[in-house]
Amino acid sequence: MIDDIKGKKELEKVVLVSVRTPEISEQQIEEYLDELAFLAETAGADPIKRFVQKLPMPDSKTYVGKGKLEEISNYLKVHEISTVIFDDELTPSQFRNLERALNCLVLDRTNLILDIFARRARTAHAKTQVELAQYQYLLPRLTRMWTHLERQKGGIGMRGPGEKEIETDRRIIRDRIAKLKEDLRKIDKQKATQRKNRGKLVRVALVGYTNVGKSTLMNVLSKSEVFAENKLFATLDTTVRKVVIENIPFLLADTVGFIRKLPHHLVESFKSTLDEVREADILLHIVDISHPGFEQQIEIVNKTLREITDSEKPTILVFNKIDAYSFIQKDEDDLTPKTAENFSLEELKQTWMGKHQKCVFISAKNKVNFNEFRKMVYDEVRAIHTKRFPYNDFLYPNFEE
Repeated sequence: MIDDIKGKKELEKVVLVSVRTPEISEQQIEEYLDELAFLAETAGADPIKRFVQKLPMPDSKTYVGKGKLEEISNYLKVHEISTVIFDDELTPSQFRNLERALNCLVLDRTNLILDIFARRARTAHAKTQVELAQYQYLLPRLTRMWTHLERQKGGIGMRGPGEKEIETDRRIIRDRIAKLKEDLRKIDKQKATQRKNRGKLVRVALVGYTNVGKSTLMNVLSKSEVFAENKLFATLDTTVRKVVIENIPFLLADTVGFIRKLPHHLVESFKSTLDEVREADILLHIVDISHPGFEQQIEIVNKTLREITDSEKPTILVFNKIDAYSFIQKDEDDLTPKTAENFSLEELKQTWMGKHQKCVFISAKNKVNFNEFRKMVYDEVRAIHTKRFPYNDFLYPNFEE
């Protein structure tokens, strides 16, 4: 087990493996592996080694080539490591071939994310969603699971349905999937009724990549205590709070964070949770500006939003964590063009970011530029609110600077 119980249990050491295809730069592959390492740490593992191989595309049989596979196998034997994590979703045949070749537990990115979701799920709704995604992932991989029943005793990638030997029967799993889908339909109806009962209040949803500070911002805006932690997917359940700015009330929803290669099964299972995004009047797209790949994270979030909602919504880009932003100052004699890491925060504000119609640079943690942020939210909320309640406009004074 890799559960770290009050630091008494030693973290399970794992190895990370990725393939660098021609369209991926060296910097990007490092960022991808950094994220995979963060995922592993969030699940309770200690990633001690990374293997990267340049290939036109991952090998269809073993993901990496024969030489790299031998190199990984030798490292595992020398350092007595029993778990390897791959930064892509593996096919059932790749799993079988890799486990035979490496003689260890093989996990993929989807496995890892499902494990974290299983650990983070708190409410019956979230647990049902995660369990459904786990079974849908497990169903085509039953043959592999039979060979590792003796390992199903907890640990990374083994939380939830994999622990039950009887559940590996295809018929039973299909029946369980049908039951979970029916349970979700009932919960979804309840959630839809709850949303309908909220009336015509303006709805604002916090969206963004995982671990960008959405829950921290939620706490500051709503003066509540939503769980916030410097780990991936700290929040799974949608939290809705009533917020009032200058006498205008609105509903603020904190949603699950997005991530690169978010497993399809999870997107499907969490559709009801993402209904808060679909039904929102305004989106607050939170961005961690201190992350070196924040522009790619913005695109990943925008792509996911396009998949779950077919309408353009008023959106405010909120560049958070400016207190953690750093850059590399170029020498005056260096005539090469500036890269993203060479721009100061003030210079970034002069680029497309600062020229974006609705954007603000803040630190939710330290409340830097928070009044400017609140005014921007207030203006957007009021524009919609006064249309819905035109005769109450006199109740809402102009925002005080």
